[in-house]
Amino acid sequence: MTLGFDLDHVALAALDTDDALRFLTGELAGTVIFGGQSIGFRPMQVWLGTANGDGMPVELLEPWAVEQNDFLARFLAKHGAGPHHLTFKVTSLTDALERVRAAGLMPVNVDVSDPEWKEAFLMPKEAHGTVVQLAESHGHPEGRDALLQHVAANGPNMHPRWWTDPAPPAGPPARLRRVVLRTPVLADAVVFFACTLEGVVEHESDQRVELVWPRGARLALERHVDAAPGVDRLEVEGLRAERTVVGTRFVPLD
Repeated sequence: MTLGFDLDHVALAALDTDDALRFLTGELAGTVIFGGQSIGFRPMQVWLGTANGDGMPVELLEPWAVEQNDFLARFLAKHGAGPHHLTFKVTSLTDALERVRAAGLMPVNVDVSDPEWKEAFLMPKEAHGTVVQLAESHGHPEGRDALLQHVAANGPNMHPRWWTDPAPPAGPPARLRRVVLRTPVLADAVVFFACTLEGVVEHESDQRVELVWPRGARLALERHVDAAPGVDRLEVEGLRAERTVVGTRFVPLD
């Protein structure tokens, strides 16, 4: 039985995200679709793709109101700027938690207090080097295509708008095609992302497995025996040359 797991976006964290915003909206011609403030951090999402939903969002996170919650500030002090988590939308958080617990995993920070956004997290030791956020969202039931149309007509959803005006696009929109993760044990990572989180295998070899989720977001798992597990790079179609921004490698994809 499928439970509606769907890879939604990758989140990158930094003390200051201005440079990343200029890169995403300027060189990659991305579109800001959402921004707001929460206790301990303030997020902003940039769509990297076409107007009809071919692509994937990147979420930028920076610390805010750390005196009330310093989790992101502590993360940055320990790890520096870079990938923070992957978000998977789920149809029912209750059912998703039952699935991951049956797989022997232990979700933490389960929060169902907001009927429009229920969430839980899997820590890197269980999620192959990255934090995985499971989220049941009812804020945009119309879907991503309608959200992009709304943003094109009305601007981003802002609660509030805290960032500086983004850079003008340098060319046609680039598309975030794939998040690539390093893992020392490829078979175990495939069980987690394909069997537990319902990714569909598109291509596989002894060294790399590529998966896709219903709305088109893609993840590649690569065997790296001597490297720490976690996000290695983002593969971007339309990027002219490799760049490292907020501690994250953006790599051109032909």
